Amino acid sequence: MTPKNVLDYLASNEERFIEELFAYTRIPSISAQSDHADDMKRCAQWLVDRCAKAGLSAEIRKTSGYPVVLAKSPKQDPKKPTYLVYGHYDVQPPDPLELWTSPPFEPRRVGRNVYARGISDNKGQLLAHVNAVEAWLKTGNELPCNVNFLIEGEEEVGSKALYDFLAKNAKELACKALVVSDTEIPSMKHPALCYSLRGMAPIEIRLEGPDRDLHSGLYGGAVDNPAMVLCQLLGSLRDKKGRFTIPGFYDDVVKLSAYERKQMAKVPFNEAKFRKSVGVGALFGEAGYTPDEQRAARPTFELNGITSGYQGEGGKTIIPSWASAKITMRLVPNQSPKKIIALVKKHLKAICPPTVKLTVNEGQGGGPYMVDPTGPLAQACMRAAKNGFNHECVLVRGGGSIPIIAAFKQHLKADSYMLGFALPDDNVHSPDEKFSLDAYMAGMKMAVHLWPELASVK
Repeated sequence: MTPKNVLDYLASNEERFIEELFAYTRIPSISAQSDHADDMKRCAQWLVDRCAKAGLSAEIRKTSGYPVVLAKSPKQDPKKPTYLVYGHYDVQPPDPLELWTSPPFEPRRVGRNVYARGISDNKGQLLAHVNAVEAWLKTGNELPCNVNFLIEGEEEVGSKALYDFLAKNAKELACKALVVSDTEIPSMKHPALCYSLRGMAPIEIRLEGPDRDLHSGLYGGAVDNPAMVLCQLLGSLRDKKGRFTIPGFYDDVVKLSAYERKQMAKVPFNEAKFRKSVGVGALFGEAGYTPDEQRAARPTFELNGITSGYQGEGGKTIIPSWASAKITMRLVPNQSPKKIIALVKKHLKAICPPTVKLTVNEGQGGGPYMVDPTGPLAQACMRAAKNGFNHECVLVRGGGSIPIIAAFKQHLKADSYMLGFALPDDNVHSPDEKFSLDAYMAGMKMAVHLWPELASVK
């Protein structure tokens, strides 16, 4: 049970929590830009100070890149389970600045929404957890479990330093499970546990034809065109029903259970509104699945860009000497990026004509992730979300990827439970990023209820 005075503490300190969120988002902690290195260090120190104010012991820990902040609840009891909250303090670059209604690092409040870069991803969600632990500690209540925080500064640029840090500090970071609030919910009436993420396998396909661009009048018809060949190859990889034709592509896909499909169907979906939001006349996806299932529970083969030939003003009558395409494949449990890339390479080699030379280069990817949504920890998370938002919690799959979660499983042998509370219109990574203060407060309540719920799981 959550003591009443813990919830009362949240309500009585709401305005201070909002002011602290504003102060946090004023720091331009952009990990992708080296001229913000000092801001990154300043942001890490701000977090240490804020965690200390909440009653946690906190410190900056050096890494091979930007530092991590490690904070721990006081009086750690070895007889109690330990849970680790993961978040990040770095943010995406705000460009293009001209598309912002107000400066990205000057929080602008409009009713119960606040606009600022990084406020939803991930500063507001992370800070709600710190505030919730403070509510337990400052009201004289003992946390029912040990609660630690691992907050990194390179999530937006690939988390390289954290991978190294995990490998070296796995024993200190040991926990029963992790809680990650870096995902979204369908609406304030639909808090959600995200129990699965898609992995990603990036490749670049390059076709080499003639040893130079050729005059299309003198050579056209006798020399194959790499750009045309590339389009033909790519076009053959998807059939009219939205399925990919690569042999073995679907062999390891974990099918959606009846329970999962029933849970996903609880989330309202307005097709017309969705079409309008993305600016298309009609939707397209794999036959036999709803748009939500297509976006999160089925694998994809997405063409990110094609490059070939002349791209300047006017025309240039050539047969280009080469053509390339950048591809990202979103993978679902239990697909292996290495296996899928090997299958793609084999298939492309089999269908590529001898008129061009094929090269497939691999990028840095990551595997999919899934926890059992019917397990006791997942159900405890759902109860906490219901108590925080006063609405039934639904189960969702995430279409995106958080590669570091697979590393948590590898090094800490612990599952991650994704209890985010960003909203679909928060414009994450886009101009005018926003965060709902109602979601902020409900997220705090959820986090307050979370620890007794998780501690009750034996």
